[in-house]
Amino acid sequence: MFRKSCLVLKHKKNKWFGLAIGIYLILGMYLLNVTYSKPFLNIELEKINNNWTITDSYYKNWATKHQITPGDIVLNVDDVKINNLSYISFDSAIRAAKELTIQKPDGKIISIQIKNLDIPQQFYYLLIIPACYYALTLFITVYLYFKKINQHLTNLLILFILSVSLAYVSIGASGRLDSIGMIINRSSMLLCLVILLLFLENYFAFLKIKWLFIKKLKVFFLFPVLAIAFSVFSIFYPSINPILSEIVLWVFFLLLILNLGILIVGYFKYKLSQLKILLMSIIIPFLPFLLFYALPQILFNTQLLSADICSLFLMLIPFSFIFTQLTERIFDMEYFISRLRYYFNFSFGFTLWLLLGLYWLTDLSITRMTEIFFFAFLSLMALFYMKERIDYRKRKILFSTKGDYIHRLYTTVDSIGRVVKIEDLLEKFVQEVVLQLEMESVYVLTYDFQTHRVTLTNKSKEYTQHQIDEVLVERLGLGDIKKTDHFYIAFIHQDANYKRILVVDHNKSIYLKDEELLWLELLLLYLNNFIENTKMVEELLNQLKHMKEADNRQLPWLNKLLWLRFEEEKYQLAQELHDTILQEQLHIAREMDVLMHTKEKEEIPARLIKLHEHMVTSLNDLRGYCENLKPPLLDTLGLNAALEKLIQKIHKRANFVLVYTIDRLYLEDERLNLMIYRLFQELLNNALKHSNANTVEIYLLGTEEGFEILYTDDGVGCNIDDILLADSMGIQGMQERVQAFNGKFALDSKVGEGLTIRIQVSETNQTHPYTYSTLNRPTYMIRG
Repeated sequence: MFRKSCLVLKHKKNKWFGLAIGIYLILGMYLLNVTYSKPFLNIELEKINNNWTITDSYYKNWATKHQITPGDIVLNVDDVKINNLSYISFDSAIRAAKELTIQKPDGKIISIQIKNLDIPQQFYYLLIIPACYYALTLFITVYLYFKKINQHLTNLLILFILSVSLAYVSIGASGRLDSIGMIINRSSMLLCLVILLLFLENYFAFLKIKWLFIKKLKVFFLFPVLAIAFSVFSIFYPSINPILSEIVLWVFFLLLILNLGILIVGYFKYKLSQLKILLMSIIIPFLPFLLFYALPQILFNTQLLSADICSLFLMLIPFSFIFTQLTERIFDMEYFISRLRYYFNFSFGFTLWLLLGLYWLTDLSITRMTEIFFFAFLSLMALFYMKERIDYRKRKILFSTKGDYIHRLYTTVDSIGRVVKIEDLLEKFVQEVVLQLEMESVYVLTYDFQTHRVTLTNKSKEYTQHQIDEVLVERLGLGDIKKTDHFYIAFIHQDANYKRILVVDHNKSIYLKDEELLWLELLLLYLNNFIENTKMVEELLNQLKHMKEADNRQLPWLNKLLWLRFEEEKYQLAQELHDTILQEQLHIAREMDVLMHTKEKEEIPARLIKLHEHMVTSLNDLRGYCENLKPPLLDTLGLNAALEKLIQKIHKRANFVLVYTIDRLYLEDERLNLMIYRLFQELLNNALKHSNANTVEIYLLGTEEGFEILYTDDGVGCNIDDILLADSMGIQGMQERVQAFNGKFALDSKVGEGLTIRIQVSETNQTHPYTYSTLNRPTYMIRG
């Protein structure tokens, strides 16, 4: 499919994206290079007797392997005497190094060469996973930019995802006390939450609900700016780094609580599922970092888990926000969340039980148990998801449908629904009942109200009349199934003269279960509707056949309907010609009459030039009407070219910003091209005449089975009740065009809040109802 990016007319180009991606690429490559330059060690030291002595090692397995123990004295780090390191006085730890020179308690001096792969944990957590996340974020942002639906929201979402990625990728460089790495880490941590505040404000406006916080949010950008300034200052005064890190964590904590508070209050106030989804999208990635790293570090100056492990959850952010913004068009999000909760509960419970067993039976470190927890938890969630998908695909092999009454009802209705005659319908019904209930003696009887006789409908069976209680038959109503000593009797259908009943002979040996009786009751209700519809279709066909035999001409009511529609179209065209072209021609005729009798000969040439201009304008208008009646480019260059020309014509007359997207469609029914053109024409003309909008957006999007048209503006809006009562020709015309192709038409608007129209047409769908709908009002269903 060819996708054309949205073009904002009036030359408003988004040059910011290239700049943002350029900055992201440069900073990201620098941070990853710093992370790769030296392995991360995090060996804690204490100055004892003027010697820097090892007190603890973060990677204990590696330290044990290289015989590094508490009490060892560090002499050199990368051939630099430890006392000459600039950071050692305020940060008593060796953060990263390629070579260590250590003196053992017995005086032996050893030199240790360190490579990245010597410590796999730091290599994967601080380099490989952040590098993958960095690349993934780049791909997702480019995808969002060219796939965006709401431009401003998507722009903020892109900036938020980029800043979160930089905050995560910079963990390795910041942990090595790289100056630029610390500046990027501190500023991007705060910047992402400030951008999230702006995103929430615009998302509330998108949902048309009241914003619950102050409106001047740009003042919060002062926090990342101050973080940059103080981080630059710390380059010259490194002793303030610990205090500055604590302050940044505090501000991060407060901003995150502010974002969560706004969403929680908004959800409980408005009860919108979108806010619930967005709240989960923020809580799941940020909560582990907040509870296991930020809060313990702020309050107790310790960490339950390291920053690199807690930050793994940040990888969920791009996916969760993409689901929030894009997949509401594709998935049932409430169902998706319920399945996710289902997987989560089982996976979390089993993983917790596994960790408790490992805690009692083994002597693993907290870090190793955390790794096992994440691996087992995510593996189980993936396993449950794959199992459910495989079970669904193999359901015919894994599960028997004998006891599956829903499946049996579906297959039975599908089978009898293919029959077009009532006699064949009843015969097929009996066959299905015999097959599904495994009962041999099944009959359909017809009770005559005039003669009070019961006759057998399916002639192939034998049945005796004395078995039927006439009073019981007359009392049977819709949905009734009665059990007698010899059989079950059930109501099928009734008209003015006859009542059809079902008789299932159980022979006092085979009885139906409650589930089978419920299945039979539902099937009888379906059958009753089938018979009613079949009778109406048969009556209509008989009437049409009779009319055709009596008069070979077209049907009178159809002729009348077509004639009325033609007259309405001609009246509308005549009115428009009278108000425009005809008035211009009358004006030109009056001017010509004045010129013919004028005595001021010197003014004639100038006035003739003006008249010529009026005539040219009038001819152009007339040509425009002809093109509207039959757009020439539609047959020659195709739909896209015709729509482009239409949009350019509208742009010349419009005083609003027009944003549009046109997919290249490949439709089997060529009539749909003309229908799409007419819908665009009507929507844009309405925008010109009535909207008073500053921005109009119109999108033609291809779908798997057809297409979708989405129109929005920020104009004066309207009251849907008024549109229904006024029977607007424009809206009515669009409805009828969409209904003619079995499509969906939805309109959403309020006075002063703009207008949204969504049209969906599938070439393969059956007839659909189409609706007027608003967010907070009842839906009006108009069925075709």
